[in-house]
Amino acid sequence: MEVTVYQNQVERALKVLKRQLTKDGMLKELKRRRFYEKPSIKKKRKQKEAKKKRKAAMRRSSSFFHV
Repeated sequence: MEVTVYQNQVERALKVLKRQLTKDGMLKELKRRRFYEKPSIKKKRKQKEAKKKRKAAMRRSSSFFHV
């Protein structure tokens, strides 16, 4: 990942970098890996994320049929 700094606008470059990291999910990954996660907790987290994704997909598909 690369961000170029134009005309000494470091703050803007940092903002762009942070936006790219958030979009890619890197910040979330770094926060998650900061401490060890037990396998049982990891499994529960993954199940919770999958449930959240399924619920969002159902919400999107159901709103499609209501129109």
